[in-house]
Amino acid sequence: MEQPELKRDLKNRHVQLIAIGGTIGTGLFLGSGKAIALAGPSIIFAYLIVGIALFFVMRALGELLLSKGGYSSFTEFATEYLGDWAGYVTGWTYWFCWIMTAMADIIAVGMYTQYWFDVPQWVPAIVCLVVLLALNLLTVKLFGELEFWFALIKIITIVALIAIGIVLLVIGFETESGKVAVSNLWEHGGLFPNGAFGFLMAFQMVVFAFVGVELVGVSAAETANPQKNIPSAINKIPVRILLFYVGALFVILTINPWDTLSAASSPFVQVFALVGIPVAAGLINFVVLTSAASAGNSGLFSTSRMLFSLGNNNQAPKAFGKLNRNHVPQNGLLLSSIVVSIGALLSYLMPENAFNVVTTISAICFIWVWGIILISHILYKKRHPELHKASIFKAPLTPFVNYVVLAFFVFLLVVMAISESTRTALLLTPVWFVMLFVIYFMRKK
Repeated sequence: MEQPELKRDLKNRHVQLIAIGGTIGTGLFLGSGKAIALAGPSIIFAYLIVGIALFFVMRALGELLLSKGGYSSFTEFATEYLGDWAGYVTGWTYWFCWIMTAMADIIAVGMYTQYWFDVPQWVPAIVCLVVLLALNLLTVKLFGELEFWFALIKIITIVALIAIGIVLLVIGFETESGKVAVSNLWEHGGLFPNGAFGFLMAFQMVVFAFVGVELVGVSAAETANPQKNIPSAINKIPVRILLFYVGALFVILTINPWDTLSAASSPFVQVFALVGIPVAAGLINFVVLTSAASAGNSGLFSTSRMLFSLGNNNQAPKAFGKLNRNHVPQNGLLLSSIVVSIGALLSYLMPENAFNVVTTISAICFIWVWGIILISHILYKKRHPELHKASIFKAPLTPFVNYVVLAFFVFLLVVMAISESTRTALLLTPVWFVMLFVIYFMRKK
């Protein structure tokens, strides 16, 4: 029987913008408020450190995806190099990662909507989810177009924010909090106002801000020219980190001192409100709302494709390996949407803490996925030196840098265990992995 195939309808512009959309989302627009409250101006260094680590993960992912024709996702090379258990556990964990992320995104949509309307968080969250599901059921090209325009809005907004910030900096604009100046970075308690502890406690939200950076790998099976488009998208990640993360946060912290920003709302919106441009603040709120919707859109896309891959590899019910007449994995989309809707329920039950809980669980599970990519790459280079030698997209400084980044990931888990706000989620997450291993070995028997 012929294997159902996803359509290669994603063009270079789609892949490039999906890569950007994957690295700019709710973690930056909303989560950075909490991260700034914990770390102060040193948050810029945290974003740089995590960004550099993930660039090496992406280079390893890129080389593996292009090492052999036909890899549709990283679960396939995880299975090849680590065993069937790795493909099974990593595939389902990646699905779970994006379920948690999409939950955080629809929770954020509810929070952003409250800027204009006094409605319960869960109402706009459910409306957003239903609209995204309907659009994703049509064609992958429509997903690519949606992400293209969503990402374009984010890019224009951040570039505009940086440009306005530079103008305010040059003219020495006065806000309610004082003069716009670079000295705002160190004049309010120094670069590390809460010490090393505060700096380390911010890493959980910084890690969450980068989830989705590996989305390029998931879209590989639907990319028209992966040999060209994937390396191009991955190599531009450092520039995007410098511009969209470091550049945007630098501007925000020079316009308003870190201690005038609230941890509970988006610093992007707050900056324009504090500068005295309420219309612009409303516009930025609309942008961060579309950003959350965009990240939720990516969540539905990636979870449904992962279920499709698992279904085709006999690691999930075969129903998930089927496509509808539009070449879209409809069954995976429907299941993922039903599970993501639990995020709306969390918004109703615990509106204050829902975002923090799901982002922590998501960050921990993504660390597992990124770790598996690095370990697979180490084994690939050891077992197939001829493939590495012939590679058109070699990962640099390997395997040394793989071990360094893996050690950094272990360090991040230790930090989350120390932090009171992330400890509970960290202790709960192993339940997911135990459950997966039990189901895997039961299936093998």
